Amino acid sequence: MALSASLFLKQTQSLVMTPQLMQSIQLLQMTHLELNQFIAQEVEKNPLLELASGEADSGAETGAEREADYAGVHSADAADAPETSRDDWNGNSATAERLGEGLDTGYDNVFPDDGPAPRADAPELRGQWKSMPGGGEAGDDYDLEDFVAGQTTLRDHLNQQVPFLLTKAADRLVAQVLVDQLDEAGYLQGDLDEVASRLGKSMAEVEAILASLQTLDPPGVFARTLSECLAIQLRQRDRLDPAMDALVRNLELLAKRDFASLRKICGVDDEDLLDMLSEIRKLNPKPGAGFESGVSETIAPDIVVRPAADGSWIVDLNPDTLPRVLVNQSYYQTVSKTCRKNSEDHTFLSECMQNASWLTRSLDQRAKTIMKVATEIVRQQDAFLVHGVDHLRPLNLKTVAEAIKMHESTVSRVTSNKYMLTPRGLFELKYFFTVSIGSAEEGGDNHSAEAVRHRIRQLIAQETPDAVLSDDDIVISLKKGGVDLARRTVAKYREAMNIPSSVQRRREKRALAKVAAF
Repeated sequence: MALSASLFLKQTQSLVMTPQLMQSIQLLQMTHLELNQFIAQEVEKNPLLELASGEADSGAETGAEREADYAGVHSADAADAPETSRDDWNGNSATAERLGEGLDTGYDNVFPDDGPAPRADAPELRGQWKSMPGGGEAGDDYDLEDFVAGQTTLRDHLNQQVPFLLTKAADRLVAQVLVDQLDEAGYLQGDLDEVASRLGKSMAEVEAILASLQTLDPPGVFARTLSECLAIQLRQRDRLDPAMDALVRNLELLAKRDFASLRKICGVDDEDLLDMLSEIRKLNPKPGAGFESGVSETIAPDIVVRPAADGSWIVDLNPDTLPRVLVNQSYYQTVSKTCRKNSEDHTFLSECMQNASWLTRSLDQRAKTIMKVATEIVRQQDAFLVHGVDHLRPLNLKTVAEAIKMHESTVSRVTSNKYMLTPRGLFELKYFFTVSIGSAEEGGDNHSAEAVRHRIRQLIAQETPDAVLSDDDIVISLKKGGVDLARRTVAKYREAMNIPSSVQRRREKRALAKVAAF
């Protein structure tokens, strides 16, 4: 067969992941903090975008006019709301000029750089003081967290004590290195050999400095093990006798509740051992845990669920976590008239308008998707919201995806790092997705794994020292309640909840009963 060249047309279809489509997928799984950071970057480089806020809206347009331009929905009806474009916002000329020139919202000019700050009640500052954070007449213009005193960290607390303990500058340098190697619990994580070789000190000198640092407050700090931490605290209380020293050196036996071996090793009777255990319970195994370790952020729910008057549930998106982005069409039209077609300025302006329109549509679609998924979860877990965790139904991504006619991957992205505030508390959306456990009764409903774990916790919490349940006993109790579960599964759930075995629980409960009676 002869080979020859030929031309022909072929029509094919293929799925192409455009950059904007990839960013839309990324927006779906972002938390509201990550989303706000992303939008702030987009607003910074796109002159057509504006973050809507109460302060920025005053004097420009009324709230009713801007409500239609928010890139997000604010009620349960938004899931059924028609798609609306964000390109029809027409700001007045004053808003366009302000966007073009830039808006100075800082307070750099309130206090001059060359002189002391004037009094807040000075006549020339009364009008400006009202708009500053903390102004008594500002109402919602300040944040209470701005007035909270800063928390002292463990390192700050120790650095304040070191100069009074060590007089030599070289010793204080070694102490500073050791302070920097403490973890959040106050334990020393560094290697003393490495510290000694790096600073040109002998091992004996470093250990002597460490022994001095172990006398600082809080008691037990700079310990390398739990045994050393407890021994330091007992030494400062003058309670580290030979019997107590033997006890803290055999904490593994205490963890196993092997009191018979402890009595033999410590050379004490039951009464003395109970007294020693009572003393151990008064110690702090994490001396550094009481100090501020970092900035703690409060989790803001993405969805709020509250009961309705007719017995149903109202599902709303949290307006505090919804980004509100506006596209200034008036500014675009004003600037585009001054640009020649096919010029670089015109091309840049067109790209900005396309990106702005895409961003607002993506944010609107993100809000609607979250609402659809949250509404379906609430519908599926209605019994949990009414009766509690015992009535949590087994649920998977496929069930929700089929109900709202979306792909499982979309539901997975929506439920990632999103939180729902319910009358039962604050839960991550993934909490409502649990595996199904079969019923012990023929034709009975399946049970949620989380509900079964809750039952196991309740059964163990109701134990008495003379009637501690084994894993087989728990299986029998669950089967009476209609839950068919294997013993190894009960053991797996128990270990995942950090619940010790029946032997250890029996020893612990008997010891606690003796301590209480003593």
